[in-house]
Amino acid sequence: MHELAMTQSIIELVEAEARKHGADRVDKIKLRIGEFTGVVKEALEFSFDVIKAGTLAESAELEIEVVPLRKRCGCCDTVFGSTGDFDFFCPDCSGPVEIVSGRELQIEYIDLA
Repeated sequence: MHELAMTQSIIELVEAEARKHGADRVDKIKLRIGEFTGVVKEALEFSFDVIKAGTLAESAELEIEVVPLRKRCGCCDTVFGSTGDFDFFCPDCSGPVEIVSGRELQIEYIDLA
């Protein structure tokens, strides 16, 4: 379960930022997680509830925005979402595609108090 290690890193980063700004606690953490990262939202939420105990984020709310997978065809420039499977060929011309969103894994913001 890599979500546990990921959550530990998030808490460490958030606590460091809170201390840097002289905050006593973290009220909210907003994450952007791409659909293509393989992160299981529910596992991340569970890990967060376990790991935040005894930290500056102990009473923090976790908000997770799941960023959908979007692809762009290098041949015909079509941009499209997931077609169900993680296929990497254009549904219009069968050309190869590149991922334009869905790989994000970032802390969007933190609310400090």
